[in-house]
Amino acid sequence: MNEFEHYLIKKKIDPIKFKRDEGPLYLIFENTYLEIHPKSFTAQKLFLLNKIRRKYLLTDDLNFEKNQ
Repeated sequence: MNEFEHYLIKKKIDPIKFKRDEGPLYLIFENTYLEIHPKSFTAQKLFLLNKIRRKYLLTDDLNFEKNQ
């Protein structure tokens, strides 16, 4: 699991569903995340992250990490 996926899990976003359903947006976010500080990324994308979290809510992050 990469750094961006860990970030999404921390934000309670299911990275697998997000990547599967919105691949191009996922790649844009991942590239941006890797170029800037995580706090800057959160500040820049806060509105979009909240929208994505509602759509791809990670319901049980403990089971998710065990299955990876």
